Amino acid sequence: MAYRLNGTRLSDSHISGLYKLSIAERIDELHRRGWLSPGDAENLRQGRYTLLPAVADKMVENVIGVFGLPLGIAPNFIVNGREYIVPMVVEEPSIVAGTSKAALLARKSGGFTSACDESLLAGQVHISDVGDTGAALEQLEAAKDELITQCNAVHPRLVERGGGVTGIEARSLGSSIGGGTIAVHILVDTCDAMGANLVNSICEAVAPSIQDICGGHVALRILSNLADRSIVTARVSFELGEDVRNGIELASDIACADPHRAATHNKGIMNGIDALAIATGNDWRAIEAGAHAYASRDGQYRPLATWTVGDSGELIGEINIPLKVGTVGGNLDANTGAAFGLATCGVASARELAELMAAVGLAQNFAALHALASTGIQAGHMKLHARSVASAAGIADEHFEDVVDELVAEGDIKVWRAQQLADRKRALAEPDSADGIAAGKVILLGEHAVVYGKHALALPIANAVSVTLNEDAVDHGVPELDAAITLIKQKLGVDDSPYSVHVSSRLPLAMGLGASAAFAVAITRAFNSRHTLGLDDAAINDIAFECEKLAHGTPSGIDNSVATYAEAMLFSNDGGLDLQQVSMPEPPPLLIACSHQAGRTKEQVAGVRARHDQSPAHYDGIFGQIDDLSLAGAEALASGDYDTLGNLMNICHGLLNAIEVSNAELEGMISIARATGAVGAKITGAGGGGSIVALCSGSIDAVSEALELAGFKTMKLV
Repeated sequence: MAYRLNGTRLSDSHISGLYKLSIAERIDELHRRGWLSPGDAENLRQGRYTLLPAVADKMVENVIGVFGLPLGIAPNFIVNGREYIVPMVVEEPSIVAGTSKAALLARKSGGFTSACDESLLAGQVHISDVGDTGAALEQLEAAKDELITQCNAVHPRLVERGGGVTGIEARSLGSSIGGGTIAVHILVDTCDAMGANLVNSICEAVAPSIQDICGGHVALRILSNLADRSIVTARVSFELGEDVRNGIELASDIACADPHRAATHNKGIMNGIDALAIATGNDWRAIEAGAHAYASRDGQYRPLATWTVGDSGELIGEINIPLKVGTVGGNLDANTGAAFGLATCGVASARELAELMAAVGLAQNFAALHALASTGIQAGHMKLHARSVASAAGIADEHFEDVVDELVAEGDIKVWRAQQLADRKRALAEPDSADGIAAGKVILLGEHAVVYGKHALALPIANAVSVTLNEDAVDHGVPELDAAITLIKQKLGVDDSPYSVHVSSRLPLAMGLGASAAFAVAITRAFNSRHTLGLDDAAINDIAFECEKLAHGTPSGIDNSVATYAEAMLFSNDGGLDLQQVSMPEPPPLLIACSHQAGRTKEQVAGVRARHDQSPAHYDGIFGQIDDLSLAGAEALASGDYDTLGNLMNICHGLLNAIEVSNAELEGMISIARATGAVGAKITGAGGGGSIVALCSGSIDAVSEALELAGFKTMKLV
């Protein structure tokens, strides 16, 4: 368990769903968990950690204002067995999210290990025009102790704190730069200060003595930002799928061989390190300069972090990087934002901050390479563009993330489209403003067996689709939707209606969530409302069922029934429609996750029918077992017995797998859900792609994060 410097005990840094909260809610959550003091929380709410112009005027010249950057938090870090949340100041989206997800994944193997064997900063005194460099070097060696004493007299309090000059090294730079030139390195332990001013004052004080010893002239006297006497190493391992793991290893190998790739590889590392450096008031420009110089130390620019496959198949990452940072002194005292960043880290020393910083750089490097080896880095850039467009469109906070996700999914990232999507979100949030609404559906038990007259257990996704009618004529450009509209208008006798139909939906298409049935129900209700036809739910359900035949061939009727009645139900249609409402003590903690492959209901139903016809006795036996599961599941749902319900879902999925409606991606999603806390997980809908549903009693955020880390979109039932 970690402790802040003031002794307050901290909870672990794994915080699920932080990105889903508002700014105020994030502050409250961090305060509740002990990561923020009451004072820090209130100061953040009031914006008091923004640098004031009057303070900035004392820090640099010609100040006319201050320039803001986002301050984010990356949770989930374990470094050397200690929990951390990491403050990051950065304007580029995906960096905080990627770093957080990498840290979350690293927790499975114990987090990061990091070490810094020594932490020295080198001051340099360059002496030019030395007549005999060999003799000068010998004289410097003989005078080393005296010079160290002279240096330490410059800052006696530094020595009292356990720091000071620990050594002096000298070398000849040859005569190629005009006359013999000697570089003298003064190695300084600056304790918890970054130490630039300390080292510079030492260099200036001792330079005349060095000149006297060497002869020649003092050319330069200033610190070096190549902090190669303060090398920090961090390591981590990940358990990954073989394709992604090998892709990351290959990317690392390419960076080792290609300086052009190495520059981009290292930029990803510095995305994390710079963000933490800025948040803690450290000189990120000095860190950058030293890191890139170190990357070229053997004459070719190389990656600072490398990735290899271990003996047990794990991916192992290691970073070696010069980092000389500070936690006291200078601008850190003047800048309240930097002081807050350091307090948030809870580090006890500059060395500990450097070790954390190296781990953050390694995490961000992994996040970038993981994206390259899986979804591609452009996905993150598209989301960046979508967020900027949504912001320019003035999208309200309650719809912002959903609009961004839909813009990315569509690929049509325009301001007008963002505004249109937001309008539809508002219509869904205010159903009374729509002409027709309908529910989506998620099947807990009974897929495919329900087509053969058996029972299925399904729940609604409330207010999932809304429809408004406008008095114009529009070709919707979606043949299936246009065919359904034509059929509905024929059934209702409104063939000459001039209305165009505008559908708003939070159901992804072809994902097994009843989108086509919900469209049919909502459109039918819209025409029913506009023309005052007086249709009841049964009549609307019948019309929607006819539309389902257009979409799916031989549907069971469950999708349109749930879309119409929007109730949890035990459904069967064995020669006659049987709808039994299931009363629940509370909405169950269900998570839906969508795969990357569409689920084509008509194709899957036809495939199962063909296999049934080949082995009717075996398939009828399976359908009978699924029927028993659905009946038992309705009882478990009604009593809130989630352990039993989850077990029934797992068994049902095994039977669905047996009739060949699962695939490798769906199986992987189900494994992730179960491994991260779902008591039950299975296909929902026809399968062959589409979605899974997971019953997550007390673990819904953890399961959602794990699936989203693996690249799948998730949605809670309520």
